[in-house]
Amino acid sequence: MSDERWVFGYGSLMWRPGFDFVERKPATLHGRKRAFCIYSVHHRGTYERPGLVLGLAPGGATRGMAYRVDEAAWPEVYAYLVEREQPTETYMEARRAVRLADGRRAEALVFLSDVRHPQWAGALGLERQAELIAGASGLSGRNVDYLRDLVDHLREEGVRDLGMETLLGLVEQRELAGG
Repeated sequence: MSDERWVFGYGSLMWRPGFDFVERKPATLHGRKRAFCIYSVHHRGTYERPGLVLGLAPGGATRGMAYRVDEAAWPEVYAYLVEREQPTETYMEARRAVRLADGRRAEALVFLSDVRHPQWAGALGLERQAELIAGASGLSGRNVDYLRDLVDHLREEGVRDLGMETLLGLVEQRELAGG
């Protein structure tokens, strides 16, 4: 691996990075899985009615997107990412090896879920996740819209995440049933 600056995204960073980059490649991170494992008490829920947001939970593998950032732009991009991803410090900044779709390996900046943080929800079953997401809403809107946006964008990127698709179906059923 070289001294290049890479960032790995597994959620909204995949389709809305918010920074300039010189290269964008599908990539896989091993050892972590995309999961609704963090309680949201601001953006997609409240303290009274928490929702859930994505994190990278231990185990499995995650298909996402890697971005190579120009060295001169790195300080600004890094500051932006810390501000975007760390408002409540529910994520831990780390550098991890990712496998790019073209076969190369790169070391990327990634934000992992902090399992010791009070907002860590852990490995909730799909029914419990659906219960929390259905009806939850916060400063950034309805929790189900966040999940739907994720599934739609993953499909656009050619990523089929059956767990997320199943979860969306369960949430939609609950919302149709009124809760």
